Amino acid sequence: MLYCTKLIFYVLPKRCFLRTLCTSNAESVAIKIHALSKHGNIEEALSLVYKHDTHSSLFLQAYATLFHACAQKKCLQPGMALHYYILQTHPTIQNDIFLTNHIINMYCKCGQLGYARFLFDQMPHRNIVSWTALISGYAQCGSINESFSLFSALFAQLRPNEFAFVSLLSACEERDIKCGIQVHAVALKISLDASVYVANALITMYSKCSDAGGGYDHILGDAWTVFKLMEFRNLISWNSMIAGFQFHGLAVRAIHLFTHMYCNGIGFDRATLLSILCSLNEYCTFEDINIHLRSCFQLHCLTIKSGLISEVEVITALVKSYAKLGGPISDCYRLFLDTGGKRDIVSWTAIITVFAERDPEQAFLLFCQLHRENFVPDWHTFSIALKACAYFVTEQPALAIHSQIIKKGFQDDKILSNALIHAYARCGSLALSEQVFDVMGCRDLVSWNSMLKSYALHGRAKDALDLFQQMNVRPDSTTFVALLSACSHAGLVEQGVNFFNSMSDAHGIVPQLDHYACMVDLYGRAGKIFEAEELIHKMPMKPDSVIWSSLLGSCRKHGETRLAKLAADKFNELEPEKSLGYVQMSNIYSSGGSFIEAGLIRKEMRESKVRKEPGLSWVEIGKQVHEFGSGGKHHPQRGAIVKQLEILIRRLKEIGYAPEVSLALYDTEEEHKEDQLFHHSEKMALVFAIMNEEKLSCGSNVIKIMKNIRICVDCHNFMKSASYLYEKEIIVRDSNRFHHFKYATCSCNDYW
Repeated sequence: MLYCTKLIFYVLPKRCFLRTLCTSNAESVAIKIHALSKHGNIEEALSLVYKHDTHSSLFLQAYATLFHACAQKKCLQPGMALHYYILQTHPTIQNDIFLTNHIINMYCKCGQLGYARFLFDQMPHRNIVSWTALISGYAQCGSINESFSLFSALFAQLRPNEFAFVSLLSACEERDIKCGIQVHAVALKISLDASVYVANALITMYSKCSDAGGGYDHILGDAWTVFKLMEFRNLISWNSMIAGFQFHGLAVRAIHLFTHMYCNGIGFDRATLLSILCSLNEYCTFEDINIHLRSCFQLHCLTIKSGLISEVEVITALVKSYAKLGGPISDCYRLFLDTGGKRDIVSWTAIITVFAERDPEQAFLLFCQLHRENFVPDWHTFSIALKACAYFVTEQPALAIHSQIIKKGFQDDKILSNALIHAYARCGSLALSEQVFDVMGCRDLVSWNSMLKSYALHGRAKDALDLFQQMNVRPDSTTFVALLSACSHAGLVEQGVNFFNSMSDAHGIVPQLDHYACMVDLYGRAGKIFEAEELIHKMPMKPDSVIWSSLLGSCRKHGETRLAKLAADKFNELEPEKSLGYVQMSNIYSSGGSFIEAGLIRKEMRESKVRKEPGLSWVEIGKQVHEFGSGGKHHPQRGAIVKQLEILIRRLKEIGYAPEVSLALYDTEEEHKEDQLFHHSEKMALVFAIMNEEKLSCGSNVIKIMKNIRICVDCHNFMKSASYLYEKEIIVRDSNRFHHFKYATCSCNDYW
């Protein structure tokens, strides 16, 4: 056998042998190009093409694979270079349908529809793949008219396949439902609606299409009908229907469908779990929160059993669900740590979101850690970090994030500008909020509303009303909440009533609970208690705890005991675990000298096992936040602070400060009543700030204090006198608003 082989070798002509050897080398190179392309090594594959391409017929499949890789990775320049190379070196194969289809697909995936259409129009012969590739390209770029025009031309020449229908249906998503219905009708006529791919695309299309007058329930009903009529369903079918329910806020139906799916032995994947976890987040009320926490735990177990717990997206969704359902924040953080080296910017943003409201300081620290680990924040990460900054005493953290936003080139992003307006205002720096608002090139409704709310929060009613006159967008429900709140804080009753009436009359906005709460507050602060009561009786919905607490506060301010008792009882019914109703009634009785009744209220509160929320204040000194309770009992420098406070009180009394002893809660001696008032947390915070004025974060002439409950009248007078004595601006943010004390006056004009 070996002899025969050798004989043949010697008999073959030399030229024939060389041709065989070259062909073998070309095949080897073509195979290598194909392999490199499949693994995404585009530059290396191109290098081999340019060095060894001698037999175009052998390289045809390799070219196609390389164009496919360029399409997947959206590498336009290498793809264009290869296309030009083929045109120059192999003009005979440029009209090959197989290869041209891949080139068209590459241009479509890279968004170059002009090039793709030119190639398509130049093709002497086209097949169904040619048409489908271009239809898909137009669909992905949102050019629905071009997609439909091309589909009509295809229908006149060839029978469209299922992939052409899927591409066209994807263009109909989130658009006019009528287009999708037409495609569905054509699919029915040629019996392609039975295809699982087409049916899945129809479910998705009906789930995502915008309303056309039939209502979302009607549209989603069409998706459900398609789903039910399917003879064969794959996992994508189930996922599409579950996602449709979740997309429309029908969380219960999504969860029930998943339960049915799981109980019948149908598998699930990452997409299934993500939709169900999102549904759990949306479908949650106080009454059933424990049920959904248990469901979340069961889903957690399923992710572990299925091995999907290794997917960072699934862990991130679990973190969001546990947080939304009120699960322990420590458990959320442990889950986040389990992602290890698989963390991405989405998982980082999720855990920062969890901490943003419950532990803002930790959220900010996590944001800083994200930077240290070389993750690049996106606009969503920045917006969540700014949300956390809104809870801080000073604007320094927000300023730090603002500088990062500018460095990353996001300074023109409307969402981030809106978040900055909110954060700066909540930190007491209204001037910075105004600065951000003024430099915005394009403002949306949220921008205007954010600035209006900022003015309302700081008691700048006139500025809020002037800004409203400048609005160049249509106001919404939130706009009027801000306007009514601004009027309430400034005592502008007539303007507030006019705004409230204009909502439905001029703007077609139906007042909601928030608007009624503002109106009750507006009337109550102005002493129009019975007007507030009458409005509550006329409300078309049941009053919530916010409305009753607002009425209760007004009754205390104006000494209306009878109505206060009604408001307190209603509040206690709705919020039995909160102390506000008991405390306010005790204060009202104490202020009126009814100490026996006040004692009975406190006894009732103890028997109900309700604990009073302690008054706390915070001040930032040298980038460290110090917390003070009443009397500063837990502060390490309490002795020195109390000593300085006594000195300050004597000096303030000399310039006219007189303690409001009527605010003391108990029937005690006058000097003991003064002691109660003098050790309020905001007074302790102020003295400590003065003791450390060289370390103040916001400048030596401004002291910022944050308080968790409403500032009392005595502390308000104390701050006014202190601002005059020390010639400093003192800014106090309480639970309702900001107070800017300067030269013995307050921005609220003693109306709060």
